[in-house]
Amino acid sequence: MPSLAQLDHAHVWHPFTQMRDWLKREPIVITSGKGAVLRDTYGKHYLDANSSIWTNLHGHQHPKINAAIARQLKKISHSSALGFANEPASLLARELVKSANPKAESRKPKLEKVFFSDDGSTALEVALKLAYEFTRRTRGPKTKPRFLSLDGAYHGDTIGAVSLGHIDLFHKAYGGMLFKTDKVMSPYCYRCPFNKAKPERADARDHRKCNWECVSLVEKKFSAQKKRGDPYAAFVFEPLMQGAAGMIPQPVGWLKQVTNIARSLGALLIADEVMTGFGRTGVAANVSSWLTPPDKGLPRSNERSHETCFACHKEAVQPDFLCVAKGLTGGYLPMAATLTTQRIFDAFLGEYHEFKTFFHGHSFTGNQLGASAALASLDILQSKQSILARATLEKTLAEELKILWALPQIGDIRRVGLVSGIELVKDWRTRKPFDLRERAGIRVCEAMAKRGVLTRPIGNVIVLMPLYCTTAAQTRTMITALHAAIEEVFSKH
Repeated sequence: MPSLAQLDHAHVWHPFTQMRDWLKREPIVITSGKGAVLRDTYGKHYLDANSSIWTNLHGHQHPKINAAIARQLKKISHSSALGFANEPASLLARELVKSANPKAESRKPKLEKVFFSDDGSTALEVALKLAYEFTRRTRGPKTKPRFLSLDGAYHGDTIGAVSLGHIDLFHKAYGGMLFKTDKVMSPYCYRCPFNKAKPERADARDHRKCNWECVSLVEKKFSAQKKRGDPYAAFVFEPLMQGAAGMIPQPVGWLKQVTNIARSLGALLIADEVMTGFGRTGVAANVSSWLTPPDKGLPRSNERSHETCFACHKEAVQPDFLCVAKGLTGGYLPMAATLTTQRIFDAFLGEYHEFKTFFHGHSFTGNQLGASAALASLDILQSKQSILARATLEKTLAEELKILWALPQIGDIRRVGLVSGIELVKDWRTRKPFDLRERAGIRVCEAMAKRGVLTRPIGNVIVLMPLYCTTAAQTRTMITALHAAIEEVFSKH
């Protein structure tokens, strides 16, 4: 009988993978996982250092999510949302609305309606279509809605989502299939042409010298479009950190400024929280006191907090569309949701013969298994015990990353909460990058795998995104492995 690796080589086409290179070596075949640890066919153990491509929150085989799925399996796995409702999806919609409208914020617009779909791409596709048609219905049918997103944007792989993206490596080949969207400068402090600061051994955001030119360019873009008599329909953004662009973090205050500009000039806000949602960008500063629990012990697991789940709320930004996926089910099952307002919803109401219906859908919309997993995941996420663990992990990650600055190939270390991007360069003093053909990021990740740590690079940027159950010792192992891998790969330089 062929081995699993042989079967993979014979039949499986992997995403975002140069298959000629893939077929040259035996792949790591994952057979099981528990907590932050994965196991392969040879019994070797690995730390999951990128949360299984940014999806898993609480760890593999989490007993609470396992139990929720098992209970639902005894009832029904899936029934159609076309013409029927179901219990888990209804309960999940209510919980998502609660999470998307923090009581401490009490700001508008209120997100009240939830459209379920399958993954991050479809969540964005839903928001895009809704914003497009809402704009036509409110500004007039002759309107041709336009969208603005960031340079380096990645919002998924469906045609609409790709049209919002601006990464040539991923999107250029499909140019003939796409509709045109506009882009504006991303606040990439490390390589910003307006940043006059010299390279330091610290996050570039912390020592930047500029006059917020990146904000001024956003304002100019919106103003110019409005002067043409056709204001942008929507501004699409990943809050606090752009993922596939290379883990590009936004300096504090940028998001609030640019979204205020967008709103003032008539644009809707579409927040892509597919990667950043559900606690990835860290806990609020006011929970730091929990790191020293009272004498009575740690908070009980059934205690709940109003700690925000979403990155945009950290800058008091409330979008018109909130798109979530990846961690929605705790990383267990493919499921996504697009949250929006009553105002948007009302534009699609009418008599049957008016055909104002939102003509869009997915076969597995709101499926019971995914919704059950998501409900369990949210319950874990909102417990004070989980928030305390994440706060501790965030503090550990920030401290351990400091050892990497000693390496000359480290150009920038960017961290927002529990998401880290470590940019490799040929010369940190000049920020000279490695050519992508040199496969610097890939070679480092291969060397990390030999040391029992699995992650995937974005070009020359190494991503570290630990699961929320990762211990201090495991975090230290991840970063020690990265340090050793960089020394090994560049020992001849």
